[in-house]
Amino acid sequence: MLNRLLALRQSLRGLDLSGFLIPHADEHQCEYPPARARRLAWLTGFSGSAGLCAVTLDRGAIYVDGRYTLQVRHQVDVKNFEPLSLHDDKLADWLLAHLEKGGRVGYDPMLHTREWIEKLSGALAAGGIELLPVAGNPIDDLWRDRPEPSKNPVSSHALEFSGERSKHKRDRLWAELKADNLNAAVLTNLDSIAWLLNIRGGDVEHSPLVLAYLIVKSAGKAVFFVDEDKISDEVRDHLGRNVKIKPYAEFMSALKTLGRGGRRILVNPRHTPAAVTDALCRGGAFLVEKPDPCQLMKACKNETELSGARAAHIRDGVAMCKFLCWFDDNVSAGKIDELTATEKLYGFRKKQNYFRGLSFDTISGAGPNGAIVHYRSSPETNRKITGDMLYLLDSGAQYLDGTTDLTRTLAIGKPSEEQRDRYTRVLKGHIALAQARFPVGRTGAHLDTLARKSLWDVGLDYDHGTGHGVGSYLGVHEGPQSISKTGFEVALKPGMILSNEPGYYKSNEYGIRIENLMIVRPSHFEDEERPMNIFETITFVPLNVRLVNAHMMSSAEITWLNIYHAQVREKISPYLAGRELEWLVQATQSITVL
Repeated sequence: MLNRLLALRQSLRGLDLSGFLIPHADEHQCEYPPARARRLAWLTGFSGSAGLCAVTLDRGAIYVDGRYTLQVRHQVDVKNFEPLSLHDDKLADWLLAHLEKGGRVGYDPMLHTREWIEKLSGALAAGGIELLPVAGNPIDDLWRDRPEPSKNPVSSHALEFSGERSKHKRDRLWAELKADNLNAAVLTNLDSIAWLLNIRGGDVEHSPLVLAYLIVKSAGKAVFFVDEDKISDEVRDHLGRNVKIKPYAEFMSALKTLGRGGRRILVNPRHTPAAVTDALCRGGAFLVEKPDPCQLMKACKNETELSGARAAHIRDGVAMCKFLCWFDDNVSAGKIDELTATEKLYGFRKKQNYFRGLSFDTISGAGPNGAIVHYRSSPETNRKITGDMLYLLDSGAQYLDGTTDLTRTLAIGKPSEEQRDRYTRVLKGHIALAQARFPVGRTGAHLDTLARKSLWDVGLDYDHGTGHGVGSYLGVHEGPQSISKTGFEVALKPGMILSNEPGYYKSNEYGIRIENLMIVRPSHFEDEERPMNIFETITFVPLNVRLVNAHMMSSAEITWLNIYHAQVREKISPYLAGRELEWLVQATQSITVL
């Protein structure tokens, strides 16, 4: 990595730059960029899904969020890249402290939004430092074995899974645009494009997305910029004559005329690259900066998508229960490690109908590795799952009818009383959120505290959000909905799918997380004086009761746990037999407090 850093600094000198910014981002602001866009990982070794690196001619810094505070120190040479917090440490302060007045910091305008660049530029200008766009990313010239663009074909997403025709979605979108007196919308979010056109692809690892841009110009009509070699005749027929297909490379030139005459163009300020908004402005467009309407439409699933999600979670629950039975029967032999467990679970999942791959890299963390929130096992870090320890398994899959994500924490050997205490507090928070009834219009930020209270009672907490949105055979992390301390902007609405995943992590010892997915539904409690919403849990996999201290739980919490396990047994048992069915019955036995 040092040679790469030295080569980059030499390139910066040739460009007369004193610094450069390298985000974990591609031209579409993907959470998981395609392999050829992972410039941050190429330079630093950091593989997390949120990060930013700043390099000067003699220093470096890498910014990550609370999920990766441990991981970054494992993967990155901290002598060359100082680890800092994305939320608590300001990039402008670091650059101002390490650059002299007159410094010139470069950035790739395809990898940053104008909103972010304008904010940073203003902060740096106060200290006499200039922020400059660079035509052509210098890392791309240095990355000699950079992967080629994906050539995976585009497929249509059938109506039996989408529940709504693309034309109807486009008509709905145009109605919103017209109501705001807009002439066109530029979409760069890949999940918005996939949802709107009812297409799926294979250009992004673990997410069935297509690298593309879309311009919506009138009722039902759009221009689709994509590698045409990926488009079959079947997909062309699916898209219809109102979706004009053009080469991916022609997108930027199309922007030059789109805004001619001051046409009002919608762009999402938080996701649209600065290069795109700059091109529109140069072409005379009047930018209307608002959230991408597709994001909220997509988040509120229709009944077909919700039925698919429920069905996918039953099949996924069957695979998980088969795995957990195998795990319990074999772990005492001391021959299972993080990687073999990961492969075994994958084997059970891929036998399920409609399986299309994992929804993210499985987090298989034994003992201290479980304390690394987004840990990824490798041959170098792989641990045996043996002795007395906790094992954290966070995994999910992509099915044609739904996307899954769940976490279970398992006790290996004899758990300590501290571990049982922490697990039970996490479980109490999970139950509090699962049982929540809340007024229509409330956001995830209003609910986040419910999941943390039991931990807060004894001075504990966790550094990640409590819940994220989940797509319908799309991204496992979907916006705009969330359950977190910052999730104030978007109210939770019926049809949204969110995770419920409080946790606790003791550095270098163990990690605990319990995660199920939930659907937001209207409440119909007869005495309600105002409209309310509730959650419907759709993940059905037993929880590890060996870690539960029932004396810490209320009777209502114990009742919830027993009812949940009865539901798991009812829904999963028809698909198991023999030893696996016996295991499920035992794992879902009711607990009582004597």
